[in-house]
Amino acid sequence: MSNVTRRHFIKAGSLLTAATVLGAGYTQPAWASKRPKFRLKYANNLPISHPMNIRAKEMVEAIAAESDGEIEIRIYPSSQLGNDTDTLAQIRSGAVDFFMLSPIILGSLITNTQISGVGFAFQNYDQVWGAMDGDLGAAVRQTIEDNSSLMAFEKIWDNGFRIITTSNKAIYTPEDLVGLKLRVPPSPLWTSMFRGFDAAPTTINFAETYSALQTKIADGQENPITLVESAKLYEVQKYLSVTNHMWDGFWFLANKNKFRSLPDDVQALIQKHANQAAMNERADLVQLSLNIKDTLEGQGMVFNDVDSDPFRDKLRQAGFYEEWHKTFGNELWSTLERAVGSLS
Repeated sequence: MSNVTRRHFIKAGSLLTAATVLGAGYTQPAWASKRPKFRLKYANNLPISHPMNIRAKEMVEAIAAESDGEIEIRIYPSSQLGNDTDTLAQIRSGAVDFFMLSPIILGSLITNTQISGVGFAFQNYDQVWGAMDGDLGAAVRQTIEDNSSLMAFEKIWDNGFRIITTSNKAIYTPEDLVGLKLRVPPSPLWTSMFRGFDAAPTTINFAETYSALQTKIADGQENPITLVESAKLYEVQKYLSVTNHMWDGFWFLANKNKFRSLPDDVQALIQKHANQAAMNERADLVQLSLNIKDTLEGQGMVFNDVDSDPFRDKLRQAGFYEEWHKTFGNELWSTLERAVGSLS
């Protein structure tokens, strides 16, 4: 590939800034009119306004700029190509080149990817990044590669600590979850955890979550706080309980064979900008989380904090940690506990 290795790097987002400032007088760079040599498709399930898609857009612009227009990556947000299950099938077959997916949802295909989502395991971001940029993340990426047609890039993107929202009552204690119809993503780990609290978890893909809450198929849901705002769940939920019961992220997944069929310098360029975008997106979520409480309270949501210890004790009593220790195996479980401390 003649042009990829001799680019002038254009800082992510600079094209958008220039177009906005210069308006009609803005001149497109020469590469923008070129026919791409490589056309690739990238899908995700989040709204275009979410920090992940904002940084993804900067990423694909930077890749196009540095490749002198030879690499075009088209973004398909908001489950445009199908729900998570559908799109996972598409990337496995090669119909989609890249897909951003929670490691826990990926667990429907590869069980051990869910290890990072064990309930009440991570207590802060220092523990999260120490594990996911370290031994635990490396072990999960190897598991993905060894057991599927997929591969995951080095840096996992942030989806935040997950909280619970409800339409009918706030959640303060494990007892408040008893019998609650709670929307959860399609993953046995989520179902297992909330059954440990004697709730009534209902598996619903994210694309159908708003309507499920609106029609009372579910009384509540759990997601990172940023999703409550970007998906406008505040329109159909009243209470927000800061449980922080699970940390979640997004692996930037590629179809392994298709990606490795690209020239080495193309692979390196895409990985470089994807990993940098992940780091930028992590910082975005930290900043966004500082302001989002005021935004959601302004939309009428009622917040409450939660003591996590009774919830962790309840999961121990329910045998949740023992069950998943057996499922993941001693080696992977020990890797998790080295990062977060003893769970059982």
